[in-house]
Amino acid sequence: MPAAIDNLSTLTSLTVLNATAALQRGQDAIRAGQTAFDLRHILTVDSVAVSVMLAWQKFAQDSGVALQLKNLPPALQSLTKLYGVCSLLFPTSVPLEGANQQAHNPAHHNFAPVKDAATASKPGLANAPAGLHHH
Repeated sequence: MPAAIDNLSTLTSLTVLNATAALQRGQDAIRAGQTAFDLRHILTVDSVAVSVMLAWQKFAQDSGVALQLKNLPPALQSLTKLYGVCSLLFPTSVPLEGANQQAHNPAHHNFAPVKDAATASKPGLANAPAGLHHH
């Protein structure tokens, strides 16, 4: 029986302290054939988590793979919303192999689109969506 391919389900932290190792681990998993990462156990994150997830998606795309990031904890969801990268990490549709149809990605419903790019590009948390303010 072949060994299971790493789906990153044991990853508990995604911060500047382990970003390089997490990036490499994800790339190795994609190379080995993994197409979905289960991120439910990540308890500690910082802004580098978004960069790592974007790099995984880019690596997968360059490798001809559609990568799914599943079960993001609230902290990771908040960061993806804050940086406005939901559509890059969770495309609204994934092309079906050998068909001209599109498969809907239900994970995309968990994220609100960026509505005003001009306002969103101004620095500071005061311009973040109201749901992200923590007063």
